Amino acid sequence: MFFECSHITFSYPVTEDPVFKDLTFKVNSPGFHAIFGPSGVGKTSLAKIVIGELTEFSGEIRTEGIHTFLYSYNLERLPGWSSVQSHIEKITPVSKIGLKDELIDTFGIREHMRSRFSQLSLGQQNRFNLLRYLLQDFDLLIMDESLANVDELTKEDIILKIKDTFPNACFFYISHNVIEVSRFCQEIFVLGDVHKQPQIQMVKGLNYSTGQTVAKKDLETVILEIMNAS
Repeated sequence: MFFECSHITFSYPVTEDPVFKDLTFKVNSPGFHAIFGPSGVGKTSLAKIVIGELTEFSGEIRTEGIHTFLYSYNLERLPGWSSVQSHIEKITPVSKIGLKDELIDTFGIREHMRSRFSQLSLGQQNRFNLLRYLLQDFDLLIMDESLANVDELTKEDIILKIKDTFPNACFFYISHNVIEVSRFCQEIFVLGDVHKQPQIQMVKGLNYSTGQTVAKKDLETVILEIMNAS
C-alpha cells in the first residue's frame, strides 16, 4: 500500500497566491498519519484534493492498494427528521451489524440512539457522523477534526478501537491538537505556509496503541520536532 502526492500546485480562482506549490509527500503503510498545521494553511484543501472534490491542480496523486476514499469532517450534518438510530440502521450492511454494536459502545452513544441529530451536542454529532463512515467499505478515511468536542478519554478509546479494528486501512488524521497527533500517529506531516520550502515535513510520531505506554520525555521530543517543523 502507498499513497503519494507529487508536485501538487493549487490555487483558488479568486486568490493570487497558491495554497500549495510543488507539494510532495508519500505514505507507505496503513495506520494513522496526521496532517498538522495552523488554521488556514490548507489542511482541508488538501483533503478535498485527495478525495477528488478539488480537481484544478497540477501535479499527480498516485496510489497502490487504495481504491476507496472517504472523508469525514467536523460539523457535518445528518438528516434531522428521524432518529440517528434509524439512519445508522439503514446504512449498516448486514455483515457489519456486530461491528456497529461494538462501535456504538466504544463511542459512548448508545443512550442517544433514539435522539434526532439536532438534539445532540457537537461532540455527540461528530461521533455519530464518524460512526457511519466506519461502517462503510474504505481503504483510506480522512478524519478532518472528526473528534472535535469529544472528551479526551472517550477520544482515546475511539482512536484505539479504530486502530485495533482497521489495521489494514489508512487514515489521514487532521487535528490542531499537537499532543494528540504526537501520541496516536505514526507519521505527522507538518504543513506550512506556501512560501516555506519544503512546504510539508514529516515527523515520526509515537503511534500509541492498545497496551502501550508513552513516556513524557518521548512525547515532549516529538512535540518539539513538530514545532521546529512548523
